[in-house]
Amino acid sequence: MKEYNFKINGNEYKVTIDTVEGGKAAVNVNGTDYNVEIGEQLTPKMKKPVQVAPATYQATPTIATPSQPVSAPAAGGAGMPLKSPLPGVILEMKVNVGDSVTEGQTLLVLEAMKMENNIDAPKSGVIKSISKSKGDSVLEGDLLLTIE
Repeated sequence: MKEYNFKINGNEYKVTIDTVEGGKAAVNVNGTDYNVEIGEQLTPKMKKPVQVAPATYQATPTIATPSQPVSAPAAGGAGMPLKSPLPGVILEMKVNVGDSVTEGQTLLVLEAMKMENNIDAPKSGVIKSISKSKGDSVLEGDLLLTIE
């Protein structure tokens, strides 16, 4: 006889498995007896914990609003990097590499704190590279794309 305590959707269940024979089990849940047919036996697979070295971040203070991306011109004419002004998830990417864009055009939609934020082009140009995709989580300051 094995006893288990489960909490499912906030409700507590005391489960006792009395017998298991030929694909059937006699089970008691919170004082009520049940005969349970057992399908394929499931064996829990234990995963080894992953050890990750602590991350080191170097932050540069910036003032940003959700409608205006934080960006700075890159050295050597490599284009202007467009960085995420806040942490969130990319809901929609509205441009592709090679697209011509105009200043103020919405390039992508970023969800942050259950709000959708349009990330607009800080200048006119051509999309040189895209670093993130729809569904990606981003942190404040992560490179989103580069405009040339």
